[in-house]
Amino acid sequence: MRPVLKPSDLLTLFFLALLAALAVFSAPANRSWAGLFATYAALAVTILAAALYRTKAGPSKKGFYLSVVTTVISLPIIFNSLGTLIAGLHATTFDSQLIAIDLALFGVHPTLWLERLITPLLTGLLQFAYISYYFIPLALGVALIAKGRFGEFEEVLFGILLCFYLSYLGYLLVPAIGPRFTLSHLQTGDLQVSPLIETIQEVLNALEKNKTDAFPSGHTAVSLVCLYYAWKEREKKLFAVLIPVVTGLLISTVYLRYHYVIDVIAGIALTGLTIALAPGLRRLLSAASRRLRTERTSGQGDS
Repeated sequence: MRPVLKPSDLLTLFFLALLAALAVFSAPANRSWAGLFATYAALAVTILAAALYRTKAGPSKKGFYLSVVTTVISLPIIFNSLGTLIAGLHATTFDSQLIAIDLALFGVHPTLWLERLITPLLTGLLQFAYISYYFIPLALGVALIAKGRFGEFEEVLFGILLCFYLSYLGYLLVPAIGPRFTLSHLQTGDLQVSPLIETIQEVLNALEKNKTDAFPSGHTAVSLVCLYYAWKEREKKLFAVLIPVVTGLLISTVYLRYHYVIDVIAGIALTGLTIALAPGLRRLLSAASRRLRTERTSGQGDS
């Protein structure tokens, strides 16, 4: 039996194929290319295996849940692999260019200007807003599944995945580490973090192996895409909750020195690009999936 592939499966498989090709391309300057290639191949096999189980399970939701969990787990694995891949593709980062853009736009370094607003309370609130990024997509997905809106969930999952993958492409094209590293010599004070907030920052720093993820701001893009889908799918209560949370998240990206303002602007633009591309691309991949099913059925009939 061949697996029935959904648009989100095909999107992930295409992206993994691209990363595998880039890993091979980086081989002359990247000793880890074979490990990267093996990682992407293993993830592709896992996605296919989950799709096969989902196909065999039929109407049962066990296959659906396994496939979703497999796809979600693949995201941090892909993200953490990008640092090594980027190092083999680029000899340097683009931070100096991004810093210059911020200076041209504002006449100051925004992260330094924001130092006048630093308080322990504001830092704590914005740090929690920043980490809400990891839970916003989950909250939206759970809200849809809890109501049995599986068709809408598939649409939202595809859009969010597309946003993630486009942001990863941004890291590959314009790697940057952000102002917390590049402008530390200019910063006149710390963020006045409490022990709890310091622990959160240390955990995030340890978990996120890829540090060249400043441009575009994936936090901005993904959270705004989720906000859009909460509105589109008429999840009114969740949408109302997300408005202040996402607003705080956007402010936190610069206040906490993770991003330049141009990263946030690029993240907003990426949101628009995702919203524009997702419906048509999903229809295209749905058609491809139907063709694959038709070919499979024809092949079984011929045999």
